[in-house]
Amino acid sequence: MARVVNAVLPIMRAQKGGRIINMSSILGLIPSPFSAYYASTKHAIEGYTESLDHEVRGSGIRVVLVQPGVTRTSFEENLTRADQPMDTYAEGRARSEGLMRKWVEAGDDPQVVADTVVRAATATKPNLRYPAGKQSSQVSMLRRYLPRGIFDKIMRKFNEFPA
Repeated sequence: MARVVNAVLPIMRAQKGGRIINMSSILGLIPSPFSAYYASTKHAIEGYTESLDHEVRGSGIRVVLVQPGVTRTSFEENLTRADQPMDTYAEGRARSEGLMRKWVEAGDDPQVVADTVVRAATATKPNLRYPAGKQSSQVSMLRRYLPRGIFDKIMRKFNEFPA
């Protein structure tokens, strides 16, 4: 992502404008059991995008995020798994993978994400973040306004972990 941004920024600066759209995820806002590496990359994209937007806005360039929620794709089939899974986590990992399959089946149509990308690309006054889908919008609001402890309890319950 950074290489692509570095390749297009000189052109955008020369034309005195442009829009960079980075794909984040609902996991850029929240934790998810057994998804630490994936979630951490999405958290990094969030910080990178927010910082870069401040740096280049004076050149007429905007950098924005699209944050899809769970979308009906083959995402859960392509999860990176631990090289040496520990038996200690086998039950929780299996439960989480089962929940992910269930969530993906009931997830947003991919068109929701595509429509959000178009909205982010064409907005006259772009927002920094574009939640894609109802779930992503709801989680974004909860994350911003609920106290941390309450949000943590909701996440644990949602992921079927003991309080």
